Amino acid sequence: MQVPFNPPPRRQVPLNPIRRRRTWSALTAALLCAALPLAAASPATDLYRDATTRVLRDYYGWSTADLKALTEQYGRTLEERCAPAGDACPFETAREVLTELFTQVGDAHTSVRDPESALRLREVQENLAVPRTGARVVSVPGGLLVASVMPGSPAEQAGLRPFDLLTRVNGAPAGKNPDPTPSADTGNGTGAGTQDDQAAPGTDLLGAREFTRLERAAQPIQVEVTAPGRAPRPLTLTTATLRARDEPTLNWVGPDRRTALISVASFLPSDTAAQFLARVREAEREGARALLIDLRFNGGGSLTQCVAAASIFAPTQYRSRFRTGGTMYAGIEGRPAGPQDRQRPPDTAVWRGPAAVLVGPNTASCSEVFTYYAQRAGALAVGEVTRGVGNSGVTLEPLPDGGMVSVTVLRAYWPDGTPLPAHVTPDVPAPTDLRALTTQGQDTCLNAALNALNTRTGHLPAPATSSAAPQRP
Repeated sequence: MQVPFNPPPRRQVPLNPIRRRRTWSALTAALLCAALPLAAASPATDLYRDATTRVLRDYYGWSTADLKALTEQYGRTLEERCAPAGDACPFETAREVLTELFTQVGDAHTSVRDPESALRLREVQENLAVPRTGARVVSVPGGLLVASVMPGSPAEQAGLRPFDLLTRVNGAPAGKNPDPTPSADTGNGTGAGTQDDQAAPGTDLLGAREFTRLERAAQPIQVEVTAPGRAPRPLTLTTATLRARDEPTLNWVGPDRRTALISVASFLPSDTAAQFLARVREAEREGARALLIDLRFNGGGSLTQCVAAASIFAPTQYRSRFRTGGTMYAGIEGRPAGPQDRQRPPDTAVWRGPAAVLVGPNTASCSEVFTYYAQRAGALAVGEVTRGVGNSGVTLEPLPDGGMVSVTVLRAYWPDGTPLPAHVTPDVPAPTDLRALTTQGQDTCLNAALNALNTRTGHLPAPATSSAAPQRP
């Protein structure tokens, strides 16, 4: 799931465009609606009008597209598609047209989400208790890759481990179609999707979203598992009532198991920075010689949380602008900075040892922000170029169908007015080879990070050639 980062709660925003827009006059609202060429009312036209009105009113991203012209163009498209159904035209038709419209806008942060996606987002954000196996999966060519396993969960008790591959689920083939133009660096393409990725249209592959749907049904799930060095085997996964979020986890890698590996699934929960800081402190207590942070499957979250988490390396300041005015997000010592922190020394840091961040094409939004500030503080970025939405932020607004529209409302800049980069370019290019990962247990990206830290410091042991798979102490 591409989870964008949000502006902080309204009480923290000196000039809030969401609050300001409610002072607009009825005449202004009427003029906006008049710009949308929609005829008879229907669920579809209501949804389209609501979503596009919010975008026309609030959008402040980097796209140069003519939003008004696109809205009119796709309004006519919606009328054509709704003609057979008339005033019964369903919400689904509007979501299809809105998706096409936002594709033309060319801003990955601005999008429409259906009710199920909105519910999944809310489950994680509010840390609700829901039926889960405890396995977090992402869709890749050939199956569902197990990105993480919650400690003590039914999935762990059943023997499922990170980077196992679920090739079949309840008898159906799983994953997503291979990239028709695979990367020359990997030979098979990374193909690593986000948590809500689905199989491509026209296929019968079961994606990560469908897997989550099966979990919520709280029934046993039959899977076929491929693990490094083992023949494919059937496995029954049960569910338990667990928290929807996945907390940052600490494992140990390298031949001497003294390099700490902290995996962060999302920056969406409101205590992510505190949880991350706790894992860093734990690694320090247990004598970690170096720190690796895995953000390869992290689609973003709360800007307040990722800026605070990045400040374990150095104080951070993320300056942003809205349509009118702006605000700054700041972190110090792994937590949000407050007025009491203004007199702190500029070199305050929690972690001063060797560090690297693992990134990939699904490292997006807030996780790009974290990596960018970690790089500036001296940490290495290892992996692949990131998604490319790290210099903007969104609000998530409810829609009549129970879904939501994500609208880009802020841009990020340097103090001199120069825009921040949209994506992170790794210091050490190292694509994650899925075939090596799932069949041989070789994490090419992780091994490259260990090698890079060894080269940089001159005293860390080089990674083992057989495997760099994480282990708990």
